[in-house]
Amino acid sequence: RRTALAPCSHRKNRGERAKMPPKKEVVEEKLGPWALGRFSKSLKVGIVGMPNVGKSTLYNTLTKCSIPAENFPFCTIEPNETRVHVPDDRFDWLVDKYKPKSEVQPWLEVVDIAGLVKGAAQGAGLGNAFLSHIRAIDGIIHVLRAFDDADIIHVEDRVDPIGDIEIITNELRAKDLEAVARRKADLDKEKSRMNSNPALRKEFIAEQEFLEKLKTFLEDGKEVRNGMDIWSVKEIEYLNEYSLLTAKPCMFLVNLSEDDFKRKKNKWLAKIHAWVQEHGGSPIIPYSGAFEQRLLDCGDEDERVKIQKDEGVISMLPKIIKTAFSVIHLIYFFTAGPDEVRAWVCRKGFKAPQAAGTIHTDFEKGFICAEVMAFEDLKELGTESEVKAKGKYRQEGKTYVVNDGDVIFFKFNVTTKGK
Repeated sequence: RRTALAPCSHRKNRGERAKMPPKKEVVEEKLGPWALGRFSKSLKVGIVGMPNVGKSTLYNTLTKCSIPAENFPFCTIEPNETRVHVPDDRFDWLVDKYKPKSEVQPWLEVVDIAGLVKGAAQGAGLGNAFLSHIRAIDGIIHVLRAFDDADIIHVEDRVDPIGDIEIITNELRAKDLEAVARRKADLDKEKSRMNSNPALRKEFIAEQEFLEKLKTFLEDGKEVRNGMDIWSVKEIEYLNEYSLLTAKPCMFLVNLSEDDFKRKKNKWLAKIHAWVQEHGGSPIIPYSGAFEQRLLDCGDEDERVKIQKDEGVISMLPKIIKTAFSVIHLIYFFTAGPDEVRAWVCRKGFKAPQAAGTIHTDFEKGFICAEVMAFEDLKELGTESEVKAKGKYRQEGKTYVVNDGDVIFFKFNVTTKGK
């Protein structure tokens, strides 16, 4: 015999709708500065600045190449390119451990670009050609002159590094505004076709709105790279298609006299630091082109070491190279053994299959897994077998994001078709 259940006080009345749980708020991922630019292993930095601030002298000392560096504006007409070794104690340790038959150091591609002048965006000097050279690089080494020398003529007939920064950034910004206007004009030509297709129309409206946002941002005197807090993931995709000049990461080198470099004082340093902090906070490295050139002219490594020790200063070239490498979001992983120790350069954010592709396209197409150990673990424990014994030797799949300094062995099958 069934007993009827008494109505429960918590039961809802008929017709009363059950409340739906609140929708989960979707928080869009915010990407870091590394998301701007080309995703490639072949990235370049360019040495940029006004004429006669020390760009070609820096290039000569970085590369030990002999290129024109006379005291005359525009003496460097075609960009010079070279690869320089990136100093790394980890690589040296691996070489010392494995004593391989072959060593391949990490490297950075550096381009020497002739000086820009005021009005370059409108073609002044050799402006249009130089700006196209800047478009082809991925990061900017901005050289600033902070030394007085009556024998070296400044194109503006004065020494004012803040003024130089303003001229260069204004020219780059003006060129970006031209690019935005061109893109808007191209979209306007497609307006009727876009409006006839609902999906295309939505995309068309979204990009038009972004172009207006970007135009306002640039007209406010800002650089694209400093807007990462306001660009959405989709907008960053647009920016990477446009390849804008102010989107490129930047570092500043302050070229001092030898005396100022030795005493670590100069009237412009605090002003430059304040300007840079107000405009995104890029790395700043004071150095002396004259001192670096004097070291290079010695020709003898022992003599160079002696000069640095006696004068209590060191060459800034290793720091400049390493900073430039990291500024364009490059990293490298190692393959190491008795046959070869090699640093493979790749873009920060590369997943394991993409990193494998820097070795050979077959490695990416037929990727199975990556066997990974952190360099720090290998150095601490001494051997691969000890790393395995401590459980720090890992197998990683296709979604693994490669870290700087990983020591990796890739497994792949060339018959596997890449998806």
